[in-house]
Amino acid sequence: MAGPEGGVTSRKGSTLVDTHAHLDFSQYDRDLVEVLARAEREGVTQVVTVGYDLSASRRALALAREHAGVWACVGVHPHEAGKVEPEYLSDLEALSQDRRVVGIGEIGLDYYRDRSPRDAQRRVFEGQLDLAARLNKPVVVHDREAHGDVMSSIRQWAEGLSASTNGPRGLLGVMHCFSGDQRMAEELFELGFYVSVAGPVTYHNASGLQDLVSRLPLDRLMVETDCPFLSPDPYRGERNEPARVRLVAEKIAGIKGLPVDEVARMTTDNAHRLFGLEVGVTCSVS
Repeated sequence: MAGPEGGVTSRKGSTLVDTHAHLDFSQYDRDLVEVLARAEREGVTQVVTVGYDLSASRRALALAREHAGVWACVGVHPHEAGKVEPEYLSDLEALSQDRRVVGIGEIGLDYYRDRSPRDAQRRVFEGQLDLAARLNKPVVVHDREAHGDVMSSIRQWAEGLSASTNGPRGLLGVMHCFSGDQRMAEELFELGFYVSVAGPVTYHNASGLQDLVSRLPLDRLMVETDCPFLSPDPYRGERNEPARVRLVAEKIAGIKGLPVDEVARMTTDNAHRLFGLEVGVTCSVS
């Protein structure tokens, strides 16, 4: 039914945005329509589906064109950095001309699995940061056990943007599935970033992350699933899906002692602000 500002109000109250999903993965080949319908029933009316490489980015864009409430990011993940062809940036730029593409991602560094040489990871990460600046699109950053180098690249990039525009650039991106500390989060906020929280915040052994979330400002947080990965409790170990981002929002509300509707409203506003999402469309409407 119609909600404020032409949006959709679910039986759950305020609407939510899953700001990081991988709907193109094979886990959804058989039931994506049902997955999106379940999301809408839980008040998750918009989903940002995120590219992993050029092929995944093309699939993400195709899904965004097919479903009104699905939006795409295009990019090359650090695991794939060692495989890129010389023209990959031109290909990403061409995809980004479509209005359904709202960001460049996911990009970054992963020193945990080290599936690509680190010098290649850094080169591809920084190339895509520069592409995002040229296109005036936000970035979605992956960081796993690479905090120092990720922040060094972001810091240098953001400072270069400020110098070229004679002042702060504004909102630059989001650190997805945030795993840093409060000092890192505060520097990201200063540089124009949000941080995003996923299913691990619900885990019984996540007291450190829960404590951090209690101290981070709600106007700088977003919520995500990273589905099909990182399903929240009590579904840990199962295939994740956008509907379960509500469990992330509920956990944040409990940690902060706030109504779930307030967490939903603020994180949704943050997602709309960063990605420029249109209000009043839903993910199950084609």
